[in-house]
Amino acid sequence: MIPLTLGEVARVTGGRVHPGSPEADDLRVTGPVVTDSREAAPGALYVARRGDVADGHDFVASAAAQGAVAALTNRVVDDLPCVVVDEDPQRLSARPDRPPYDAVTRAFAALGREVVDRCGAVGGLRVVGITGSSGKTSTKDLMAQVLPALGPTLAPEASYNSEVGVPLTVCRLTEETAYLVAEMGASGAGHIAHLTAIAPPQVSVVLNVGSAHLGEFGSRAAIMEAKSELVQALPEGGLAVLDADDEALVSTMGGYARDAGARVVLVGLGERAQVRATDVVTDERGRASFTLRAPDLGAPEGGLPVRLQLVGVHHVGNALAVAAVAHEWGMPWDRVARELGAATPRSRWRMQVTERSDGVTVVNDAYNANPESMRAALQSLAAMRRPDGRTLAVVGGMLELGADSDAEHAGVGALAAQLGVDHLLTVGELAVPAATAYREAGGARVSSVADRHEARALLDEELLAGDVVLLKSSRDSGLRMLGDELAGVGG
Repeated sequence: MIPLTLGEVARVTGGRVHPGSPEADDLRVTGPVVTDSREAAPGALYVARRGDVADGHDFVASAAAQGAVAALTNRVVDDLPCVVVDEDPQRLSARPDRPPYDAVTRAFAALGREVVDRCGAVGGLRVVGITGSSGKTSTKDLMAQVLPALGPTLAPEASYNSEVGVPLTVCRLTEETAYLVAEMGASGAGHIAHLTAIAPPQVSVVLNVGSAHLGEFGSRAAIMEAKSELVQALPEGGLAVLDADDEALVSTMGGYARDAGARVVLVGLGERAQVRATDVVTDERGRASFTLRAPDLGAPEGGLPVRLQLVGVHHVGNALAVAAVAHEWGMPWDRVARELGAATPRSRWRMQVTERSDGVTVVNDAYNANPESMRAALQSLAAMRRPDGRTLAVVGGMLELGADSDAEHAGVGALAAQLGVDHLLTVGELAVPAATAYREAGGARVSSVADRHEARALLDEELLAGDVVLLKSSRDSGLRMLGDELAGVGG
């Protein structure tokens, strides 16, 4: 992080320095900003958050032992000098337009914004915000590999897209950073608005509006409104990169952009898209190739070929969004095509492919799941079928779907049968409707087990050379660990 004194942190966050002394005011934070005491290092600032299970204030001493020089707290702690921000009970009351974040979370956001502003003032930092019901992290990973061709780029680790992850990311900015990739998620109204207040975007990318968190939002229209907060945050002259193929929800966000004096670029497969993919095909490993087309592409008239190293045809849309952003910031189209083709998978448990020595291919896509990403994964599995083997789908429950849960799981099972998946294995009670629908749709073989341990025992007996097995579920179902076990991947 850009070095700050505790006095400066207090001014930015509205807190007070403890102990109250000139020495404490002048103490400089020169190391990382962390929320996990185990990740503290010399010179670090430890943010003592209260979580669902543990209170970060109980670990201030641990952070100090790791080298932290100060903490951000909402009560006095004597193990380290600290900036104390007082709780305001009225701010904790639920409002439809404001998440009820506590004092430390709000102070952390203010600190992150200060770092962004200082970097912007020094080097003209450019910020792209990415949201969508699925594909955010994969698109972030692509963006993080393409934009460095233009200049020093900072992107989140893992899926740091929340009220904690975004300030953790921006606090890693330096004066040399030219481009910030900010992944922004939401599980309620006002969440993305909170994140854009930390990292205001010049470019906003909305990938899709699906069914993730449908149980919390209540409708896809409500999800659309939450995602549109990213577009509403654009400044005059900014750019909204929107999915042209979702005319009903995502494309309509262009109105918010134009109201702000921002521009709109539509990306997708259809003719409405300005940055468009045609001639989309997949190879035997499920990797997509396409022809990139754009109005100002110039020669060659037939477009530019792009061959992705990522597994799944759904990455074509992600790549188009990245292409639009990179070109907006000055990258020639031919360089865009080359950089997209050079990008490799980065994040674990997202279409992570392992070729075992016994001829079995394991596809671990079990970091998370919603109906849209489940369909994309099954389509990728079908494309990866080998002439001498079978396709097996190990499907766990999709969470937070509310009243639509059974119907959405049934849709997954029916699609698996339609795609010719040879064996559907459902894990856990939540996924049972998928097994029923697969059977009723004429699926070849179906099994249902209680947990991943039973699934492992069945698969150890079942898998043969030439088989491709997909693991897909929401994170809490634990199938990502089963995928690691099957692939022989260590923790």
